[in-house]
Amino acid sequence: MNSFAIYRLPHATSCTLIEQTKGQPEELQSCAELNGREGFVVAPFQITTATPLLLIRPDRMESLSLEDQEVTSRGMSHSDSKNEDLYEKERRQYGATFARFHAELASHSTYSQSAATNHYQKLVLSRCFPIENNGSTPPMQLFFRACKLYPRLFISLVSTPQSGTWLAATPEILLEGQADQWRTIALAGTMKLEGESLNGEGESITWSTKNIQEQRYVATYLAEQLKPFVSQLEETGPRTVRAANLVHLRSDFTFTLYNNTRVGDLLQALHPTPAVCGLPKQQAFDFILRNEHTPRLYYSGFMGPLSVEHADSSLFTLHSSLKSTHLYVSLRCMQICQHEYRLYAGGGLLKDSQEEQEWQETEAKMETMRQLITN
Repeated sequence: MNSFAIYRLPHATSCTLIEQTKGQPEELQSCAELNGREGFVVAPFQITTATPLLLIRPDRMESLSLEDQEVTSRGMSHSDSKNEDLYEKERRQYGATFARFHAELASHSTYSQSAATNHYQKLVLSRCFPIENNGSTPPMQLFFRACKLYPRLFISLVSTPQSGTWLAATPEILLEGQADQWRTIALAGTMKLEGESLNGEGESITWSTKNIQEQRYVATYLAEQLKPFVSQLEETGPRTVRAANLVHLRSDFTFTLYNNTRVGDLLQALHPTPAVCGLPKQQAFDFILRNEHTPRLYYSGFMGPLSVEHADSSLFTLHSSLKSTHLYVSLRCMQICQHEYRLYAGGGLLKDSQEEQEWQETEAKMETMRQLITN
């Protein structure tokens, strides 16, 4: 089977299919290797030989009108979509892992590599839950269903021999733009919309101190990381934005790149952001790899089309919808396996986080994918 990616930008009425018809996607071992490159990027949380950063070459491309796609409105029927034994096991594992994370947030940790004492400001804890896949719904149908249900989100379905098949419906821009005009966002803090609030955009939401602080950490980090690469940096926000039945706090950063052929270097500095990792970044990243009970694989990486302005002769750049870059963090996603769907979600923990609230936040985030596959 050829490797492919199909994606729909937020609020767009069409989607773009990218197919590599010869060979396998190129495997890269760092974001910096994306300098001067173009194609569809599929990046994991941690780049390793087992989970490489992938670049799908656009041998064939096609624009598809979403209005022409027939979409079934209901997911598959499952006798027990939350197998109770699996659910209880996952709840216990999450509780044990939360306790380890929270203990680090509540105290100082000394790292053997340095005499310095580091204090975690934030750690992101993720989890994964399987749901039976009876094979009755093709992945492409799930993609079109997601496009219909979630017009505000970036929807992407990718399939390669190295990564397997992943579907994402994410609100978080990692890097977007063209020429020297670019933007990114700081997205953090989560609340669920219920009842009458589902009719709006979250205007009546009152944010807790924990959510406000978490989002500020991410925004401050992004501003610092951007400074060596950009000029004319402007920040607006934070503001409340809706994503499916959740709302988040979002700040927008617009800027001019000093050198738009070095986008890979900027991505190397940004990924993973504190929104999916924590602070201090490297220590939080290492702690997550040692302590999370489920490998993230391509969850909380990033994906999307990467375009290079100077590659005028390429099919990729000549395609009218791909003259700009649209890289999104791979949130609200699932891995589509032969016999099961593996749903992923996470949440940012601070020292005053409460376990049950954080668990319920992951449940709310998983609902984005669960609605596509269950009644």
